[in-house]
Amino acid sequence: MENAETYVKEIASAARSAAAELAVSTTAKRDAALVAAANAIRSGADRIRSENAKDLAEAKKTGLSDAMIDRLTLTDTRIEAMAAGLEAIAAQTDPVGQTISASNRPTGLRVEKRRVPLGVVAIIYESRPNVTADAAGLCIKSGNAVILRGGTEAINSNLAIAECLRAGVLAAGLPESAITVIDKTDRDIVPAMAKAEGLIDLIIPRGGAGLIRAVVDAATIPVIKHYAGNCHVYVHADADLAMAEAIVINAKCQRPGVCNAAETLLVNAAVAGEFLPAIAKKLADAGVEMRGCGKSRKIVPDMKEATEEDWATEYLALTLAVKVVDSLADAVEHINTYGSHHTDAIVTTGLAAADAFVARVDSSSVMVNASTRFSDGGVYGLGAEVGISTDKLHARGPMGAEDLTTYKWIVTGSGHIRE
Repeated sequence: MENAETYVKEIASAARSAAAELAVSTTAKRDAALVAAANAIRSGADRIRSENAKDLAEAKKTGLSDAMIDRLTLTDTRIEAMAAGLEAIAAQTDPVGQTISASNRPTGLRVEKRRVPLGVVAIIYESRPNVTADAAGLCIKSGNAVILRGGTEAINSNLAIAECLRAGVLAAGLPESAITVIDKTDRDIVPAMAKAEGLIDLIIPRGGAGLIRAVVDAATIPVIKHYAGNCHVYVHADADLAMAEAIVINAKCQRPGVCNAAETLLVNAAVAGEFLPAIAKKLADAGVEMRGCGKSRKIVPDMKEATEEDWATEYLALTLAVKVVDSLADAVEHINTYGSHHTDAIVTTGLAAADAFVARVDSSSVMVNASTRFSDGGVYGLGAEVGISTDKLHARGPMGAEDLTTYKWIVTGSGHIRE
């Protein structure tokens, strides 16, 4: 293929032209594009499934992990969810043009802070082809052009979805280059995107630590990271243990190959003797391998011994690290030391314990008496998500359309001059 830098410059330049048009497009036109894209996904479902089957066959041949194959698989339900997600995004309030704040200054000047699109957003992701629809939908809603680079393992699925998305923007009279799904697998493309100053305004990598580190190391443009989901559930001393069992089973087992699945269970020593044998049996029945600390293994001897590495591992599989802690403070210290600042949960009947956990845990989402699996843009009312940012600037947690905007200051006078 042509030089990666030249290729990226060409597609990013086209995206930049599209972004200028999107920035001044009407809400109605952008929403119409999303609805048309949703309809195209439904009518194109057979083709999407067929292309996805090609990716799955190749993934199994190359030995892709079960977690990655789960993320790659497009069922009828997931295809419909993509379409419904686009419609949900269309139904949201348009963030573009919203006034964040405004004031009349003593000088007579009117000072306003107003939301505007970022411009061109690039998103790098692995395995999950539904991200193609979610990310494109949120970018169009927020008036941004988007460049999407999916993993090689999902290339056929992503391109089939891209056809539907492009049909949507064209039907609404928006430029086709508003959505670009890269159809090349050259490894040099990603670092070239990360260095495209003046053409790409933001790059968001979602995937394994290796991918994210490669983007961060190469980048000369802003990066928002979607790092690993090393999520915890902490069972406090006053927890309703039946509730705790249900939350732990759901957080670990409902869909273990995703970033908001629990990877470590922390149990207060006051209830560990009662809670651990019961939950260990249920986890074992669900096929979960437990790796415990010394105190945990004294209570449940058939647990494997946990290593220091286990506390920091995102398994994305039916494996769970287990630790007995003496206090809420110890649980918080463990989470802040080993966690990835993604999503962490407490099970407690005490308001003071819940408040202390929420205040002290340094994560983008903190759950009280709820499964970590709820950490999701759709659940939070965002329609979908571009990713779950584990950064603190400029967005944190599930990122929706509003998180893909910045702002400008508008100052209005009546012939004012500064003396």
